Amino acid sequence: MFIFELVIALLLVGAILSLWAARLGVPYPALLALTGAALAFMPGMPQVALDPELALALFVAPTLLDAAYDASPRDLRDNLVPVASLALGAVAVTIAAVAVVARMVAPEMSWAAAITLGAIVAPPDASAAAAVLRRLKLPHRVLVVLEGESLFNDASALLVYRIAAAAAITGTFSGWRVLPMLVLTCGGGVVAGILLARVYLRLTAAVRDVPISILLQFISTFAVWILADRIGLSAIITVVCYAMTLARHVPARIDARRRIASYAVWEVMVFVLNVLAFVLIGLQLRAIVTRLDPSQWRIYALCALAVCAAAIVTRVAWWMSHNAIARWKIRRFGARLRRPMFLPTVGSGLIISWSGMRGIVSLAAALALPGDFPYRDLVVVCAFSVVLATLVVQGLTLRWLIGRIDLREDGTVEREIGIARAETARAALRALELEASPLSPTLRQEYEARLDSGEQQSAGSPAKPSSSASLQRRVVAAQRQALMDLRARDIIGDAAFQAAEEELDLLELTADPRVRPV
Repeated sequence: MFIFELVIALLLVGAILSLWAARLGVPYPALLALTGAALAFMPGMPQVALDPELALALFVAPTLLDAAYDASPRDLRDNLVPVASLALGAVAVTIAAVAVVARMVAPEMSWAAAITLGAIVAPPDASAAAAVLRRLKLPHRVLVVLEGESLFNDASALLVYRIAAAAAITGTFSGWRVLPMLVLTCGGGVVAGILLARVYLRLTAAVRDVPISILLQFISTFAVWILADRIGLSAIITVVCYAMTLARHVPARIDARRRIASYAVWEVMVFVLNVLAFVLIGLQLRAIVTRLDPSQWRIYALCALAVCAAAIVTRVAWWMSHNAIARWKIRRFGARLRRPMFLPTVGSGLIISWSGMRGIVSLAAALALPGDFPYRDLVVVCAFSVVLATLVVQGLTLRWLIGRIDLREDGTVEREIGIARAETARAALRALELEASPLSPTLRQEYEARLDSGEQQSAGSPAKPSSSASLQRRVVAAQRQALMDLRARDIIGDAAFQAAEEELDLLELTADPRVRPV
């Protein structure tokens, strides 16, 4: 019962910290990391052991699917080189640097254990940086590179993690099997993710109930991860391809009611998983602190500091080198782009290199280490130290850095939203030409106003809100007040109130020019 009460209390604390983080303009995981660190030194905290096989599936699968579902294949293709540089090159260099540094500080640690540590702390979590960057309206390409990196660096790092962790435990390593295994696990994961998405769409095509639909989304996410893991495929690659395939087909198959509910539930779930991950790692550290010999504190602290420095400096050095080469190529040969987009600058390079905050994936990988893993306590302490240091140091200074660089939004997304609004309005007007209903003239006026607004926005001019949209918002507000009065006077019950409120929510969304797909 105490564990349950503790979790409920910490979820409340997490909600309060998230509100503070929004006001301060910092990523909320930074404040969660400080809370997790405080738990490690609070007396009376319980010692909690989590099944290692559960950790990655529980924490990584839903957060990864949530990020992959929103990813744009087109933007990823346009930025394939920088994304691959971070997801493969930066991860490999970071793993090597951390392993070397860890072995220098703790020579008795095996190379396999040191490489495992490097793989745990190598992949940054772009969601923490994106929480700050989205508010500050930066060029769209910066977000695309960071979010694309977060999808694929987890796969590369955790593949190395599994190989190195197995070698550290068994003491054996078969190098000639690694390359074929990587090809099979990654390639098979791509095929399996696409096929499983199509199977899911076929099996759930007739489901219309909102709670059941959302429940099936979570069940299928965990099922895809578990199945891929059991048959030896890359669970991360499988889930990413599964989510991106769903994102191509689901929008045409579900209505607004299910979509709005689904987005809200997933957003809450990702938040809860972040809170639980920091709570569990804090309780794990509490157990380590209680059994740590005072003579070991020096080596643990020194190793943690060295690993933190290696993880941060390596990313900055790698990405700024890549950025310098990219800018030189553009000056020498020109920019060969499929469509207009923001070109790399020194400022954007500094922002991307300073956005390497570690998060839930590193925590989950540390929690997933079995109890008999050599130097497990040292690895967990170093991993949490990197998460804490990057979230606090980089997370709290990222907004300041962006202000000093003064990098501004390039308007790419706003122009494309305008194009979408204009084209959908034209389609609506074409459909209305075939209608003889007396309501057609009213709807035509609405869509003509939407077409005009979209054309202005796609041309780069600020879209003027239509008078009909403004009128509809005022009408919705009046309806909402009347509905609340009906319930306050007990004329209607909550069931009728909630049904009518949902209808007003949909009307309000259609009248809000700021609303865009999540």
